[in-house]
Amino acid sequence: MRSLPNILEKQIRVASWARVLEVLSGVVLLLTSSSITWGQLDFEREPINYLTATPSNPVTRLQERLDNGETKLTFEKDRGYLSSVLEQLGISPASQMLVFSKTSFQIQRITPHRPRAVYFNDDAFVGWVQDGDVVEISTADPQLGAVFYTLQQEPSENPTFVRDRGQCIVCHASSRTSNVPGHLVRSVYPAPSGQPHFGAGTFSTDYRSPFHQRWGGWYVSGTHGKERHMGNVVAQNRDEPEELDVEAGANVTNLNDLLHTARYLTPHSDIVALMVLEHQTRMYNLITRANFETRSACHYDLIMNKALERPLDYRSESTERRIEAAVSDLVDCMLFVDEFYLKEPIQGTSTFTQEFAARGPHDSQGRSLRELDLSHRLMKYPCSYLIYSEPFEKLPAATKDQVYQCLFDVLGGTDTNEKFSHLSSNDRQAILEIVKETKSDLPGYWKTD
Repeated sequence: MRSLPNILEKQIRVASWARVLEVLSGVVLLLTSSSITWGQLDFEREPINYLTATPSNPVTRLQERLDNGETKLTFEKDRGYLSSVLEQLGISPASQMLVFSKTSFQIQRITPHRPRAVYFNDDAFVGWVQDGDVVEISTADPQLGAVFYTLQQEPSENPTFVRDRGQCIVCHASSRTSNVPGHLVRSVYPAPSGQPHFGAGTFSTDYRSPFHQRWGGWYVSGTHGKERHMGNVVAQNRDEPEELDVEAGANVTNLNDLLHTARYLTPHSDIVALMVLEHQTRMYNLITRANFETRSACHYDLIMNKALERPLDYRSESTERRIEAAVSDLVDCMLFVDEFYLKEPIQGTSTFTQEFAARGPHDSQGRSLRELDLSHRLMKYPCSYLIYSEPFEKLPAATKDQVYQCLFDVLGGTDTNEKFSHLSSNDRQAILEIVKETKSDLPGYWKTD
């Protein structure tokens, strides 16, 4: 006769495996949901809870200051709350970029003569349309990725930022944003009305994109030599929309020849700001992806560990692989792998270049990861300045540990992968020294001489 302890042990094992099967069934259901929306379904559930978790970001902190009476927003006749919102979020008007393609939800008010203005800094993006109903704001939330808000363009004693509850992520959570809530820069073939010729295709652009695919539907102020882009012009022939007159849009330094700029904060749509934005959007999307992948994988590990009575901190091989893959893509972006190299120097028309570079931080030799090159590549020291950002700082420990190890291996010469060959020995040494002096949370092995 079997003893009672043996019977109980068998029952416990059966119950444990039943729990495992239950968990696996849930995972399979998650992964076999609609192939179009699987990414969205994932981050709307535990452990991310995108739509129900409480955000904590520059917009929520500004709202708290408003609610507490610590600050106020000023409403102006021509631009509503725009200037005041930029001031409160620390965004310079010099970051202004003008997009005339109808690729925003306020499309009825956007035309080539009345483009949408976009402003940004490291952690917030603001969109403004002439006579629009709202100011559009999005931010890089450390735990949720891109979170979108609107502010009514009406004078109020209690201005309130209203969070979007899912409409924005229809476009801003797809393969174009690494399947997480994110930002993107889109280049289109615009009709004279600003409506994209979608049949001709579109481009999601970042620092890797060929120059000739960039900025269709945008105004671009600045010089770029013999390089040609898609900006500043429309497709006059609807049957052949790809036949843009790129020569007419090249090296434009005065946008007043193309539209009336008086109602905008500046007369610029700076080419350097556009290039920085392209890097920043991809970088933030990959930070968010690394965050989500790590938290999701560890969440499922915890469930399985409980079911199998393993140590709660046990990390499975699949979890390790998911983290490693996300970190690899993130580090590649941080170090500008596959960057499109410039054949001609770039020069903007506003003060954006100087203001961006001055923000630092700087090391003891006065060097900064914000220094721009603009002759052959975007940055003088090709390592992303978003290493100082709040979303990077608040990456899960398992993620950030791997990022720092990968960076150290590349910069120190241990990782000799050919994809990092664009970094000279001088580049690596300079980046290593700058990061060591300006980052306080580095692992101990970074500090050794």
